[in-house]
Amino acid sequence: MPSRPLAGAPLTVAIVGATGAVGVEFLRCLAERRFPVKELRLLASARSVGRELSFDGKALVVQELTDESFDGVDIALFSAGGGISKRYAPIAVAAGAIVVDNSSAFRMDSDVPLVIPEINAGAIAGHKGIVANPNCAAIIAITPLWPIHQHNRIRRMNIATYQAASGAGAAAMDELADSTRAYLDGRPFKPKVLPHPYAFNLFSHNTAIDPATGYNDEETKVMRETRKIYGDEELRLSATCVRVPVLRAHAAAVTFECERPIDEARVRALLANAPGIRIVDDRERNVFPMPRDASQQDDILVGRIRRDLGDPTGHSISLFVAGDQLLKGAALNAVQIAEHLLAA
Repeated sequence: MPSRPLAGAPLTVAIVGATGAVGVEFLRCLAERRFPVKELRLLASARSVGRELSFDGKALVVQELTDESFDGVDIALFSAGGGISKRYAPIAVAAGAIVVDNSSAFRMDSDVPLVIPEINAGAIAGHKGIVANPNCAAIIAITPLWPIHQHNRIRRMNIATYQAASGAGAAAMDELADSTRAYLDGRPFKPKVLPHPYAFNLFSHNTAIDPATGYNDEETKVMRETRKIYGDEELRLSATCVRVPVLRAHAAAVTFECERPIDEARVRALLANAPGIRIVDDRERNVFPMPRDASQQDDILVGRIRRDLGDPTGHSISLFVAGDQLLKGAALNAVQIAEHLLAA
C-alpha cells in the first residue's frame, strides 16, 4: 500500500521503542513543537506493555508492538534498534505509514533518503516509505559545517568525537550513574552494558573494529554517512570515536580543509545565522561548547573557531561542537523530518 498523503492533519503517529531514552524524547518533541497529533500509539516490547507515559499532559498506555500495530498510522517514528526496524518498518510501510527510522538499518540503502533537514531536506521528497535518521555523532559534527561547505567546498574532515552514555541507551546512562556512585563510595562495580569501567574513564567506542582498517563501526558510519548526506563521494574523512563519561550530549573536535583559503572571521559570519547553530566562543572567559550546556538544548553549540596552524596554506579551520544526542542527534532530527513530510 502506498503511503497516505499527509495533508489534512492531524495525524495518527506511532512511536516504536516508546519507553527508551529516544522514545521519551519523541514524546517531548512532538508536544513542544505542537506536532498535529490526532492519535499517538506508544509501541514497545511485551515487557513494557501497560506502562504509562505522559504526552501533552495526558497519560498514554504502552502497547505491544505487533504486525497489526500500524493499521491507520500515518507516520511511524522508530527507535528500537536495527533488528526491530528491519522486521517492522516494511510492515508499517505496507500498512500505508511513512517511517522515520533512527537505527542504522536503512541509512546506506540507495532508495532511502538519509536526512539532516538543515542540510538536505529536499531529499525527503524522494522517499519510498522510509526516511533514515543519521548517526547521532555525524549529525552533531557535520551540521555546523554545511554552511561552510556551501560557501567554500570542504574537501577533507578530521573528526574526533566525545560520545555520551545516551548513545548506548537508557541502560548505559544508568550504568554511568551507578558506577560513578560506586567509585566515589569505594565499592566494586562490574560493568554490564559497556565493555569497560565507565566512571572517570573513557575508551574507544564500543563497536566492532574492522581488522583491515582499524576503524570501528561508529567511525565507519560517520564517514560513510557524511558523504551520502553531503552528496560528495570525493570528500576525504577520518574519524576517531570515543565514549566519555557524560550522560547525554556528544561533543566533537573537527578540523576541516576547504578548496580555497578561509579564515575564522568568514566561518563565524557563515555560522552566525545558520539554522540550529549557536556560537559559544568566548576566548577571554574561556567559555566554549560544553556537554552540560548543550544538554536539553535544540541547538548545536559551536566554538574554539580558529585557524589550523598545522596547515600553512590557510585552507583549514579547527573548531569544537557539542549537541544533545537525544535531541538533535536523534528525536528532534526525526521530528523535524516528520514536519517536512507534513509540509510536502
